[in-house]
Amino acid sequence: MKLEGITVLALDVAGMTGFYRDVLGFKAIVEEDHYAEFENDGVRLAIFSAPLMADNTNGHHSYAEERKGQAFELNFECDSPEDVYIRYDEFVAKGATGITAPKVVPWGHTTGFFADPEGNIHSLFAVNRSV
Repeated sequence: MKLEGITVLALDVAGMTGFYRDVLGFKAIVEEDHYAEFENDGVRLAIFSAPLMADNTNGHHSYAEERKGQAFELNFECDSPEDVYIRYDEFVAKGATGITAPKVVPWGHTTGFFADPEGNIHSLFAVNRSV
């Protein structure tokens, strides 16, 4: 068994699609009213309507309830610590919500956190290489 994909559930599929396409730079290969899929090496990244997921799961209550708290985090690895700072500033300038500006953290990374339009917090990071 392998992990084939990650589907982000959204109330505003069009808004989230625009964010992942226009702010984060993913190329959309499918854009429909209730579903979007992005070109990505490895694991498939998609966005799907949360209310329709309720329909697909016989009305499971978890898709109809108001979400509270962080449910998932996407981690985007950059080529270098400098790239983390550059991308963070670009993302925030294009509409991402800055959560924590990039900084060197104790586990050996340079890491910054930002949120997408539905409040999901994600990280940008690079491994700090010693010289």
